[in-house]
Amino acid sequence: MARQAKGSSRRRPRRRCGTMAAHMRLLEASASFRTRQARLELATARRRSLATALAVPKLVTVDVVVNVVYRTAAQNVSDAQVASQISVLNRDFAATNPDKTKVPVPWKGLVTDSRLRFKLTKVVRKRTTRSSFPTDDSVKRASSGGVAPFLPQSHMNLWVCALAGGVLGYAQFPGGPAATDGVVVDYRAFGTRGSAQAPFNLGRTATHEVGHYFNLRHIWADTEDCSGSDFVADTPNAAGPNYGTPIFPSVSCGNGPNGDMFMNYMDYVDDDAMFLFTAQQVVRMRAALDTARPDLR
Repeated sequence: MARQAKGSSRRRPRRRCGTMAAHMRLLEASASFRTRQARLELATARRRSLATALAVPKLVTVDVVVNVVYRTAAQNVSDAQVASQISVLNRDFAATNPDKTKVPVPWKGLVTDSRLRFKLTKVVRKRTTRSSFPTDDSVKRASSGGVAPFLPQSHMNLWVCALAGGVLGYAQFPGGPAATDGVVVDYRAFGTRGSAQAPFNLGRTATHEVGHYFNLRHIWADTEDCSGSDFVADTPNAAGPNYGTPIFPSVSCGNGPNGDMFMNYMDYVDDDAMFLFTAQQVVRMRAALDTARPDLR
């Protein structure tokens, strides 16, 4: 069972990510995707075993296309709101976010610059008659009220829309179809101004989902019995997602004394409670870039 975070209110909205639901649906539907995912995991394991795995990687700038799909004026997020989200991505992935000072002492040495940067190259705006979109990728098709991705092999496409069911965002893992590749974020959890609503108004939903886009898993591995793995050695195993603003330490799965790394971008805490990617998460992201997304560079 998902755990209520210590120090948070049950009345506060909880983060919901639709990535794993979309991922499982794609795994069931596509044998080629299953094969590409397996190959990527093998390549990632080889990367981890190399002595050069923790060497400072080359700086790579990723071109970003933001597709705004809107029905109301609030959903038609401004250029300034788009720019605020790109700024957050650049700070978080560069580990220059000022709030990284809040990382507990035992993990301060794991805070790592991914050497990934993001450059906005295009904003596409599409008016729709849809009141909201589920996680079935319909926002990525013109025929269902959305807009198709722009050059998804060489550009990271990011859709902003009204998502159904309280989902804040979802992403496609590497190796999926080009026609649905990218990241989707609800307009109420996008950027740091305009329609962004607390406690998801610091742009961290996109940071979380772009982590998935580069093959990161949730830190509790989407199992709630301590049996799973996020395939990252320096993130302690956790029993389930943390919500709200937990108090350190929050111990589960026998991971004391430091407990869950709930302040990691790949947990479910509020925007103002997540602060870092670890060194091994960066190795995993860079393996995904080199193996499955080489044309982004």
